Amino acid sequence: MEPFRVHILVCGSALPTTRHFSSMQVVECRGKFFMIDCGEGAQIQMRRSSLSFNKLGHIFISHLHGDHCFGVIGLISTFGLMGRTGTLHIHAPQEFGPLLKSQLDLFFNYDIGYKVEFHAVDTTRHQVVFEDHSLQVESIPLRHRMPCCGYLFREKPTLPHIRPEMLDLYQIPVSQVNNIKAGAGWTTPDGEVIPHERLTSPADPPRAYAYCSDTIYMPELHQELTGVNTLYHESTYGNDKADNARKYFHSTAEQAAMVARDAHVQKLILGHYSARYEDENVLLNEAKAIFPNAVLSDEGAVIDV
Repeated sequence: MEPFRVHILVCGSALPTTRHFSSMQVVECRGKFFMIDCGEGAQIQMRRSSLSFNKLGHIFISHLHGDHCFGVIGLISTFGLMGRTGTLHIHAPQEFGPLLKSQLDLFFNYDIGYKVEFHAVDTTRHQVVFEDHSLQVESIPLRHRMPCCGYLFREKPTLPHIRPEMLDLYQIPVSQVNNIKAGAGWTTPDGEVIPHERLTSPADPPRAYAYCSDTIYMPELHQELTGVNTLYHESTYGNDKADNARKYFHSTAEQAAMVARDAHVQKLILGHYSARYEDENVLLNEAKAIFPNAVLSDEGAVIDV
């Protein structure tokens, strides 16, 4: 099974501190990298995590608060200095388009060597915002103090696995492997038909990762998370600051756990902590009381989906 994992470059903090800075993750799926949110110092965090700059082709921005998007222009500059040639795609709320263009015009009044392409995301709709042969990315409408959405990374189904012992048993040439994976059987020289199901084992089940950025608790959110294996959900506050969560349109760790429970995910990742909490295990314990398989995100963590 090919890697499908999340690199936590920065776990995020509602107010950046010496322990946690601005939100930033990279999803790795079948050899390609996709960044979600891009706080300040993105290029530094990528270097620290030893992630390939060349494999990053898409950046997905959840909303336009600075701790989620101020790193974009710095990353674009670094890519140019490194000699990038491939197009960089920026997916973000439509309001980011003019801001991005003005920054590109101001700071790069020359050819930076590659194209930056902007794709507006409608934060009010659950829709497919990107797909290729191996992955589909969907937007998840959220409720924050400004237009905001999450992103759902859904792996596309793969083909069944060939059983090597059957290739040897029936002397099947390698040239026929792709046909068999696609559903064909095999006929031996004696005329015996070997069915496809005997020659293969089932494909790996598709995996899915959902990133729910800043949002007030949405009891109905689990309906948007069908089939998700691993969920990241902001958990800015504990129950002691539930009033602040409602006031500032954030969630508590307990509320994040309720979404995970109702969505029947396998794992919950907490993040975007308030600077009030010196010990984030307070948040973890409140989440685990509702959803036991919860973990704290931390800088440099790598989590399998």
